[in-house]
Amino acid sequence: MCGIIGYVGKENAVPIIVDGLKKLEYRGYDSAGVAIYKDDGFDVVKQKGRLSALEQRLAQKPLVGNMGIGHTRWATHGEPSDVNSHPHVGSKNKIAVVHNGIIENYKHLKERLEHWGVNFASQTDSEVIAQLAEHYYSGDLMDAVVKVSNAVEGSYALGVMCVDEPDTLIAIKKDNPLIIGVAKHGHFIASDVPAVLKHTDKVCYLNDKEIAVLKEGSVKFFDIDGEPLEKQVETVTWTMDDAEKGGYPHFMLKEIMEQPKVLRDTIQSVLKSGNNKNVIDTLDISRFNKIVITACGSAYNAGVVARYVFEQLCRMSVEVELASEFRYKNAIIDEKTLVILVSQSGETADTIAAMREAKSKNATTLSIVNVVGSTIAKEANFCLFTAAGPEIAVATTKAFSSQLALLYILSIRFAVKLGKISQVEEQKYLLEISQLPDKISSILKRIDSIQMYASECVGYKSIFFIGRNIDYAIALEGSLKLKEISYIHSEAYAGGELKHGTISLVEENTLVVALSNCERLYGKIMSNAEQVISRGAKVLLIGNCPEAKETDKLFHIGLPQGSELFSPSLSVIVLQLFSYYVAANKGLDIDKPRNLAKSVTVE
Repeated sequence: MCGIIGYVGKENAVPIIVDGLKKLEYRGYDSAGVAIYKDDGFDVVKQKGRLSALEQRLAQKPLVGNMGIGHTRWATHGEPSDVNSHPHVGSKNKIAVVHNGIIENYKHLKERLEHWGVNFASQTDSEVIAQLAEHYYSGDLMDAVVKVSNAVEGSYALGVMCVDEPDTLIAIKKDNPLIIGVAKHGHFIASDVPAVLKHTDKVCYLNDKEIAVLKEGSVKFFDIDGEPLEKQVETVTWTMDDAEKGGYPHFMLKEIMEQPKVLRDTIQSVLKSGNNKNVIDTLDISRFNKIVITACGSAYNAGVVARYVFEQLCRMSVEVELASEFRYKNAIIDEKTLVILVSQSGETADTIAAMREAKSKNATTLSIVNVVGSTIAKEANFCLFTAAGPEIAVATTKAFSSQLALLYILSIRFAVKLGKISQVEEQKYLLEISQLPDKISSILKRIDSIQMYASECVGYKSIFFIGRNIDYAIALEGSLKLKEISYIHSEAYAGGELKHGTISLVEENTLVVALSNCERLYGKIMSNAEQVISRGAKVLLIGNCPEAKETDKLFHIGLPQGSELFSPSLSVIVLQLFSYYVAANKGLDIDKPRNLAKSVTVE
C-alpha cells in the first residue's frame, strides 16, 4: 500500500526515483509524485493517475538534482488528486515529506497548526507531518523528525528533506516497512527491495522508531533518543530477473507458472537442514492445548485449509480468525496457546496487531512470512520463511501455495510429536507433499483447456463456488481470486448450506464452480451439482472425479490422484488459472486490480 523511494548520491535522482516507483506499482496507487532538491529549494511534480501520466508531466518539466523523494499514493484521507498526492511541502517551502501509513491524531495537530497561522494545501493527514516538521525545525532536521515522531499517533514510514540541509535525507518508520539501500554511487530509502535492486543488493531493515540519516557518502543510524546504532547490511539473494515478467504478459501468470519450483524450494527448506527445519524441530507442540491461526485475505484462506489438516492429523483444537477481528475480540488465549500468523509481506497491519495482542496474553507466536526483515518475522517468537521470492502481482498465487506447504508439513511434524501418527505415516505424507510440484507441473501443461473454458465465462455477473470439507476451504480462495482480478461478484458456500438459503440465488445460466477431492463426499457434492443444474445453472467441476460425465451443463477439469488433505494445492492451480483467464479475456489490468494493494499496512 503506497510506495516510497528516495535517493541521495552522485547520479541524477529523477530517473532513479521514477524507475523505483515503477518497481513499486504492485503495491497499489492512484497518484504519484516526486520532489527534487535544487539550489534554491524544491522542484515538485505530482499527478493523479498512473505513473505514465507523471512521466508525461516530467517530460514537459524536466527536473535535475542529486537528492529527491518519490511516492505512489493510495488514497485514505482526501480524494485522489494532484494536490493530495505526495510529496508534501510545508507552507514555508522548507521541508518536503513522503509518508506511508495513517496519522490518527492529524485533526488535532492540524487544528493546532492552523491556530498558529499555518495554511494547509491538501486534505491529507500526511501534510500535517511536513507542516509540523517545519514548525519544530530550528537548524537540526533529525531533531525535528524526532519531535514529529513523538507528536504523531498512528503508523508511518517517512522520507524527509530540508532545503537548509541539502545533502541529507532522513528516514524513520513505525508499523510500516522501510528499507535502506547502500550503493557505490549513493544511498536509498524504499518501501521494498525491488525499488533499489537495479542499483544494489545491499540493504538494511529499519525497526520501529529507528532513524536513518543518508548522505552521498554515508549512512548512519540512530534510535529515537539520538543514540547511534549499528545496523547489519544484508545481501538480497534474488535478482532483478526474479522481479521482471520474463516474457509473460502479466506477473500473475509468471508467478502461477513458477509454483512447481517455489513449492519444491519451500518443501526442501523444511526437510533439509536450515532455519525452517530448526524452528519446527525446536517447537514443542505438547506445551499447547490450542492452536489459533490468524491472518487476512488469502493468507486467512490458507489458515482455513490448514485447520482441516491440523485437526485431522493432530486431533487438536484449531481456531482460524481474521486478524482484523482477532485484534479486537479479547481472544481467549494464554500461555498454552500457539498463535500462527500468516502474511506474505510480514507487514500486514491487522496481523501485526494480532501478533502483539497474542504476545500480550503470553501466547507463543509462530509466523509464516515471505519477507526476511519484516516486522512479523522479527517480532514473532518463531518464524518460518516461504521460498516464494518476490511476488509482484497484487493477487497472491505462489506465496499462497508456499504457505500451504509449510502448514502441511508443520501439521505432520506436530502430529508425530503428539504421537497421533507413526513415523511410517509421516514418511508417507511427506512423500506425497514432495510429489506436489510434479503434479502441479502436470496441471500447468493442460492450461489450454482451462483457458478455453474461462473464455466462455466473461459475461457472468455472479459466479458461485461450492465444496465440502477441505474443498470448501479452498473454494474460499477460488472465490476471492476471481473477484479480486475480474470484478465479477462471487461467493463461496459449503455445499451442504445450499438448501439453507443460498440456492435462491441460482437461476438460469448461473455458473457454479464445484470442488470435489473428498472421495467419501463425491456423491454429496454431485447431488449439489444436480440441484443447481435443475435450476438452470451450469457447473464447472474441479477435482479427482473419475466417475464424472460431462454434459452441456457440466464441464470437468480433472486433477491428479492424491490425498484429500493436500488436494487444495492442486485445486488452487486451476482456480488461479481460471480467474486469470476470465480477467484476461475482459482486458483488465490483472497485476494492479482497482482499489487493491499488495501489502495492506493500514487499517
